Amino acid sequence: MPQAQLEKKVEDYLRNSQALEDSQVPISTDQLQAEMDRMAQHTRQPEVLRELFAALGNDPFIIAECLARPALSDRLVTDLSAHDKELLKSWRSVADNHMPRLIAEASANYTLPNISDGSGCMDDTWTDISTVNAPSARASHTAVWTGSEMIVWGGADGSNTLNTGGRYNPATDSWTATSITNQTPVARTAHTAVWTGSEMIIWGGVNCCVVVGNTGGRYNPSTDSWSAIFAGNTPDPRWFHTAVWTGSEMIIWGGYFFGAVYFDGARYNPSSNSWTATSNTHTPTRRYGHTAVWTGSEMIVWGGDIADGSGGRYNPSTDSWTATSTTNAPTVSNHTTVWTGSEMIVWGGFNYPNVVNTGGRYDPGTDSWTATTTNAPQARWFHTAVWTDSEMIVWGGCFGNPCSNFLDTGGRYDPGTDSWTATSTTNAPSARAYHTAVWTGSEMIVWGGQDDSGNNLNTGGRYCAQSGPTPTPTPTATATATLTPTPTPTPTATARPTPVPRVRPTPAPRP
Repeated sequence: MPQAQLEKKVEDYLRNSQALEDSQVPISTDQLQAEMDRMAQHTRQPEVLRELFAALGNDPFIIAECLARPALSDRLVTDLSAHDKELLKSWRSVADNHMPRLIAEASANYTLPNISDGSGCMDDTWTDISTVNAPSARASHTAVWTGSEMIVWGGADGSNTLNTGGRYNPATDSWTATSITNQTPVARTAHTAVWTGSEMIIWGGVNCCVVVGNTGGRYNPSTDSWSAIFAGNTPDPRWFHTAVWTGSEMIIWGGYFFGAVYFDGARYNPSSNSWTATSNTHTPTRRYGHTAVWTGSEMIVWGGDIADGSGGRYNPSTDSWTATSTTNAPTVSNHTTVWTGSEMIVWGGFNYPNVVNTGGRYDPGTDSWTATTTNAPQARWFHTAVWTDSEMIVWGGCFGNPCSNFLDTGGRYDPGTDSWTATSTTNAPSARAYHTAVWTGSEMIVWGGQDDSGNNLNTGGRYCAQSGPTPTPTPTATATATLTPTPTPTPTATARPTPVPRVRPTPAPRP
């Protein structure tokens, strides 16, 4: 972390501490000790918290000042702000002049707490996540899991598209804003995001009437900085496309652009900062609102609008496409898809004229489909799905066309037994759609979205699932539902055949 950024963070939390001091609500050593104990006892990522403690030399005084004080001061200041914002503003102004005197007593006696083993995460339970310093309310944004943090970015707040974001650390239940610099991508929604292992790459999308659909950016959380993506040889602008990370490249494919629906794509290599077009030979039919997964050697795309229940497998090593079987396959758009390690599971979505609660499992080894059991959660679309290493968890979304009857329910699907188990609704986040979800290795984190009154949200929750082995978190992007564009004219594009028109549903309103 750059020195200037580090100093800014310290100044911010010292200013909060001084404001509390001036308001006669000083932070005591007992409170800091209690905050350290809380972190250690309730962490859901003990290995990450141990790493943080070790980075601070396992010194209880430094841990109290560098981890506990920022979290506690933010929480207390937020509570004060809720009661009297103007008074707090006055205290913070005074605090600017007093900050140099605020130095914790080096003689303070703290005890290094024992970090729990994470077993405090009880299966099938929800925990609220902090809203202190959380990004502004939004929907149709993106989220990736880095292995220790969830990064959310972009989206829309109802009247504006956004170029802001935040990093959520479940080990400390805290948020850090992502940087906004001259390299930050233009605000957008309906874009894609992937995690490379060190960077988040966002690409495509739409910003009202501004064409941003073939631009993007790379965000490095370790330096809190953005870098530009090479603009030469980029694919045509688009949104409602898909993106996967192969381990060395991002592959984007399909999508929509002002009446044009695409069946082409491209591979972006961040090492060389260059684009290479994917083959259009034997490619699947044009589509948007589809899904894509990476198997380890191929990208599989499936479903979507205009697709009529078809898909394809793309092998980047040979730059070639192979059609997927359609026998017993589901025909859906705006569904969710996960990769289990051996199968692709498709579930939910829209199959004109109905929202469905059916799905299928595709085995690329045998090029065959198996229907999922019908004992499933309520039909829905614009929901989310994650893979836990043993189960698929679906949650939220809405029922109806246009999107209505928002849901705060979900289900866990075990492909080994072809069975569903409902997720708990106790303490679950409020009903929503157009949200995001990531899997951490022990929990599903749900955040943002829109409720049935059209309000955008900056709340969320963590759902604990301990039914199977807990894997080491793998830094990959989570597939999320995409939003149906408005309007949907008959697709046209240069040198691309026009698909056969069909009756189309009324599109859902854009957040």
